[in-house]
Amino acid sequence: MHRLQDEERREVTALRILYVTGCIVVLDQITKLLVKGFTLPVFDYSHAGMQIGQSIPVIGNFFRLTFVENPGMAFGIEFGSKPVITLFILAASIAIFVYLYRRRNRSFAERLTLAMILGGAIGNLIDRMFYGVIFGEAPLLYGKVVDFLDFDFFTVNIFSFHMHRFAVFNIADASVSIGIVLMLLLHKKFTEMDAPPAAADSPASVLPQPPDEMPESKHDAPDSTMNPV
Repeated sequence: MHRLQDEERREVTALRILYVTGCIVVLDQITKLLVKGFTLPVFDYSHAGMQIGQSIPVIGNFFRLTFVENPGMAFGIEFGSKPVITLFILAASIAIFVYLYRRRNRSFAERLTLAMILGGAIGNLIDRMFYGVIFGEAPLLYGKVVDFLDFDFFTVNIFSFHMHRFAVFNIADASVSIGIVLMLLLHKKFTEMDAPPAAADSPASVLPQPPDEMPESKHDAPDSTMNPV
């Protein structure tokens, strides 16, 4: 009975990593609402937010707050129609949660990477599922993701592809990206932890082996050819 309770307690402790997921979702949504603007009729309060396309310098031209809305996937990647993208991310979020639950007894680092990816996926999923309805802009599943982090990391010129600034993103995108990078960096460590322990030596290998030659007798047998005294 006590052993079962201890196991349940350990599982609950391991799943506390979901607090990280929750914090990412809350921080992501707060920052997005501050950028997009919102109204609280109960408190008669309204926050105007930013205009789409508006850019506010924070650290010169290197870091700016630029309000854009993304109908595609992370960093503006296009993939199918809006409902397809939304349902795909919903299915991916459920799969990540199930996988995290199954890996609840693994290392903290592995659970942290999964919690970060899950938090980022849920953060953007809320935008896609509900923002269109909440702000009266589109039906359910047709919402757009709010992006606002605008960095001038580098300029890319590869063949016909040109990018003078990094794609505008949000906290959810950053959480997913960092989680994936950490998972790739620590993949070898996670794989080693999953590997079964080395097989112990078989009993036969530790049994004493018979000697190659029988030991000589302490007393030599009398030679049959010797003449009797």
